[in-house]
Amino acid sequence: MANIIYPEESYKIIGACFEVYKSRSSGFTEPIYQECLELEFQLQDIPFVPQALMELEYKGTKLRQHFRVDFICYDSIVVEIKALSKLTDVCRSQVLNYLNASGFRLGLLVNFGHHPRIEYERIVR
Repeated sequence: MANIIYPEESYKIIGACFEVYKSRSSGFTEPIYQECLELEFQLQDIPFVPQALMELEYKGTKLRQHFRVDFICYDSIVVEIKALSKLTDVCRSQVLNYLNASGFRLGLLVNFGHHPRIEYERIVR
């Protein structure tokens, strides 16, 4: 069995997501879940940076364009949230791009729009 990276940290993050889903369920827009999750991270003492800017470069030159990641938690985990009926390969590719751009190894893709329960995936680079 492969080693799970950041098991305790990712467990806490997903637990906070479950708490938000338990309180709000599905049907809201992504910015509502973003704000709720910020509050829940604070309540659970999970270190995070919301709407973190991720710089990009091309052949050693910084680009003017950048990514805006929903959260970076514990200075090492990308958390991307969605409010869709189901996750798609485009969502997964977005997280992989964030991981490749940042050098981080773990991304959590969390979908609050799925019913009847939250949907999430661990994406490892």
